[in-house]
Amino acid sequence: MSLLTLPNVVAALVVLSLNAYAVMGGADYGGGVWDLLASGPRKKAQRALIADAIGPIWEANHVWLILVVVLVFTCFPVAFARLAVVLHVPITLMLIGVVLRGSAFTFRTYDSKRDAVQRRWGTTFAIASVVTPVLLGVCLGALASGGVGEADLARGFRSVLLDSWLTPFALAVGLFTLVLFAFLAATYLTLEAATSARRDEEEALHDDFRRRALWSGVAVFAAALLVLLLAGAAAPRLRAGLTEGGWALALHLVTAAAALTALAALWTRRYAVARIAAIAQVSCILWGWAWAQFPYVVPPSLTIAAGAAPPITLALTLIGVAVGFTVLVPSLWYLFRIFKGRETAFQRVGEHQ
Repeated sequence: MSLLTLPNVVAALVVLSLNAYAVMGGADYGGGVWDLLASGPRKKAQRALIADAIGPIWEANHVWLILVVVLVFTCFPVAFARLAVVLHVPITLMLIGVVLRGSAFTFRTYDSKRDAVQRRWGTTFAIASVVTPVLLGVCLGALASGGVGEADLARGFRSVLLDSWLTPFALAVGLFTLVLFAFLAATYLTLEAATSARRDEEEALHDDFRRRALWSGVAVFAAALLVLLLAGAAAPRLRAGLTEGGWALALHLVTAAAALTALAALWTRRYAVARIAAIAQVSCILWGWAWAQFPYVVPPSLTIAAGAAPPITLALTLIGVAVGFTVLVPSLWYLFRIFKGRETAFQRVGEHQ
């Protein structure tokens, strides 16, 4: 059977969009984690750097999540309906978190600079940044374990809306997602410090986020091991897909190589290399999950082919996405170029201290 079918191409595009959201939007969530954990004599400088790094682009990153939702809704309507019902609670809470963190970040920037006001909005922003990626991971964990597909929609509230995702495995995947995003953000911020900080603070901020990146990188290994152990009972199909076959070994070797390269680059202060390796690590993890779940869109019963919309819908959607990308990609590139090339807010804060 050929892998190059319209439903498979659209499914791959969904994973690609989720990959873009993870490596771009995920770093924004991780920035909120480090905003919450900012400490020491450079606490204010750390938060200023985080705000400056994510400020110009972070809301634009949600375009990838929107694309995922639109593609699943349009091209896999049966899967979308089941996900929207069974995962209604975590998805709703996740969307509330997205709104709260965006609002809090804006209000903290433009509201009164009094300490009490800043603490209120800063706490809201940080807590939402922690909770939202956990809920995203919980949804993926519930999907991968088969809890979404096996939920009996004829049963009561708890069975339908809670039992599928309030499991140790799904919560472990949520924790893994949070740690992975925190690692990604700390790695990015080591490089941001080089372009944003004053010369006398640059090395100190490098060290601040370098230490965070190294520790969170080690925590990623621990969280991944926990997920793999729990998958034995909770998601045997996923564990088998991740541990059996030649492709699984190749995937683990590439992922391990990327992870070790990122840590080694951080240790030797090669921050640009560390960023590329961290992106590769996150991408390998995400595609490994997708390949282990293939050919199901909602395990263990709804396959990609069976859940797909009619071919004409898929074809027109792909054409629309291709046309949209001709606008989206250059726009994002231009946005990065404008804001990353300007004098940063962090520099202006630092120069007046």
